[in-house]
Amino acid sequence: MNINATILGQAISFILFVWFCMKYVWAPFMSIIEKRRKEIADDFAVAKRVRQESDNANVAAKICLTQARIRAKEIITQANMCRTRILDEAKNIAEKEYNKFLSKAREQIAHERQCVSAELKKQVGQLIIESVEKIIECSMNETINSDIVNKVIDTLSYED
Repeated sequence: MNINATILGQAISFILFVWFCMKYVWAPFMSIIEKRRKEIADDFAVAKRVRQESDNANVAAKICLTQARIRAKEIITQANMCRTRILDEAKNIAEKEYNKFLSKAREQIAHERQCVSAELKKQVGQLIIESVEKIIECSMNETINSDIVNKVIDTLSYED
């Protein structure tokens, strides 16, 4: 074989091989590669969109968390104000009850003091009367009685 014919045969074989590959192999390879490239591009687009949505969700979550903290502070402030108001009201009610109880106790003590004082006066008066009666019974005799009567008569007679 001649080298020129060999090269010409190899060139014709190569051209037929390239034509066959282009006709039957290249198109499916290119469609697979194009399909894969499109899937990768779509995946990148989805990843970018998901990342953007994630960033937006993070921002929204931070905003929501900030609003929740602000609302929680407001609720705590309102609760503290309500607690203070309730404590003040309870304190006022307790003071009123204390004052009522104290005034009733003072009135009761004053009433009992008056009752005891009246009872003591009555008992003291009875003791004085009994003591005077006993003293009079013991110390009175006829000579003393006559002397007292004479003195009273003398004083009456001097006044005339």
